[in-house]
Amino acid sequence: MEKISHPYTRRISFYGVLDKNLKKLENRLGVSLAVRGDKLIMDGEPDKVQFARRYFEKIQELEDKGYTLKEEDFHIALDLLEENPGQLEQYAPAEPIYLQRKSVAPKSLNQQAYMKAIKDYDLVFGIGPAGTGKTYLAMAMALSYLQSKQVNRIILTRPAVEAGERLGFLPGDMFQKINPYLRPLYDALFDLTPYEQANRLVERGIIEIAPLAYMRGRTLNSAFIILDEAQNTTREQMKMILTRMGFDSKLVVTADITQIDLPQPRKSGVLQAIKVLSAIKEIAFVYFSEKDVVRHPLVGKIIKAYARAESRTV
Repeated sequence: MEKISHPYTRRISFYGVLDKNLKKLENRLGVSLAVRGDKLIMDGEPDKVQFARRYFEKIQELEDKGYTLKEEDFHIALDLLEENPGQLEQYAPAEPIYLQRKSVAPKSLNQQAYMKAIKDYDLVFGIGPAGTGKTYLAMAMALSYLQSKQVNRIILTRPAVEAGERLGFLPGDMFQKINPYLRPLYDALFDLTPYEQANRLVERGIIEIAPLAYMRGRTLNSAFIILDEAQNTTREQMKMILTRMGFDSKLVVTADITQIDLPQPRKSGVLQAIKVLSAIKEIAFVYFSEKDVVRHPLVGKIIKAYARAESRTV
């Protein structure tokens, strides 16, 4: 057992609500953590205790530099220490996005890289499993660009592959038929923006949510475009949306290449785009993993279990 002094023991960001963050750190570090006065007590295997000590020393250095760490920063710093200890020396917690309803901050290293890429590049691909924040963070960035008048409108689109030939059998007009497939985009929008305001923006056409087929033949100037579920685009559809970008526009493409619903998955537009466009330095590709999942903790384990099973059947 080893005792160290640590200045975070009285901070809610260190403990987390109902000590949840402390418990998460215990699981990740593989040591038992307990607070006694101004002492943080670590107990466990010597190599893990040594790593945990090094981790908390780095955390303390960040605080000494003047950073006020949020709960997610503890885990991003741990990601860095595990993957590339040298990068932790240059790590600086990301500034959250302040929207009218809430603030949004990255909760993992890849999420931080994703948000930075969207700021630095006009075309960004976010590729990874469900629940990693690809669409949600892109929506938050889009709203912040609209709020700061860096764009005049937001275009949200996704292919309605699931509808297929069955679309004609669904009740209602075309909008009512296609609306269920656009629902996830509405969910993210309404979570980030007050309901009445979001509806006004949609009614005025400042925020447009439409199937991918509606983008053909258009030039989208001064727009923040999000193509969601891009793994279900055909090669022709992907080329079409990539060439819709006009002046002063940004395009974020999100995709989960493990969930392709096309009849011929290998002909997914996003798979071809990765091969064809990866050498273009003005385009950013950010890859997420199960470590970036911000849904229920079981989701990450489920994704990992399926990945293992599928690798055995290949």
